[in-house]
Amino acid sequence: MDSGSTVNICALDLSKAFDKVNHHALFIKLIRRHIPVKLLTILENFFSCCYSCIKWDNAWSIVFEVNFGVRQGSVLSPFLFAVYHIDDLSKLCYPFDACSIILYADDILSISPSITNLERLLHRCEHELSWLDMSL
Repeated sequence: MDSGSTVNICALDLSKAFDKVNHHALFIKLIRRHIPVKLLTILENFFSCCYSCIKWDNAWSIVFEVNFGVRQGSVLSPFLFAVYHIDDLSKLCYPFDACSIILYADDILSISPSITNLERLLHRCEHELSWLDMSL
């Protein structure tokens, strides 16, 4: 700001982000990171045949299969979620000079010296997030 430039910031929050992680897309991203096959097998077993139910007071729902999402409360979930969305989002700044993206869990902060570049960056984020079936 000392040199007269502006800083434009846009804060984004992903809706139900941890619940929408597509397991197949997550495994593709882990394979691209060259995760060992044995670890991939363990993670596949961790996510396959996952069932849950809902408790309301003393009543329990029927058991249902969970096909999406990372387990909230698991020590692996923040890491797996980061791999799922950080890998590609962090690369979106490349064509734009002086732009940055700060990612923390399901929050995204886009920073740019011009509104035009910020708008372009937001459109690229929106496109990438739609591929991941994430909504803002």
